[in-house]
Amino acid sequence: MNTSIILSELKFKAIRSSGAGGQHVNKVSSKIELSFDVMDSKGLTDDEKLLLTQKLDSRLTKSKVLLLFCGESRSQHRNKELVIKRFLDMLKTSLHIPKTRKPTRPSKASIRKRLDSKQKQALKKANRRKPPL
Repeated sequence: MNTSIILSELKFKAIRSSGAGGQHVNKVSSKIELSFDVMDSKGLTDDEKLLLTQKLDSRLTKSKVLLLFCGESRSQHRNKELVIKRFLDMLKTSLHIPKTRKPTRPSKASIRKRLDSKQKQALKKANRRKPPL
């Protein structure tokens, strides 16, 4: 993943923010829409593109474009920073491949220790019983 190439491929669009805010909100487009075409990206390898389309399937459009919106702040620049940060975090988590677990067995000493403690507990319980007549 080449971050500088990916950042140059991002497309931004300013939209009017929804919700309360008075007269100012009706004049200013502070909400940011980020669009990123996964399949046409030059900063991703073919394997990374495949992985992204699988992991982000519910967030992609039919033409494999990722859309992110940010209207948290009243500032357009702040919203742009936030949406870029969110986008890069999403890419990093989606491209992360967890290590495969290697199955291991308990050591002979740990098995012996467990069985000894079980035997000790059984003896303790047996000694609490009334003796047979």
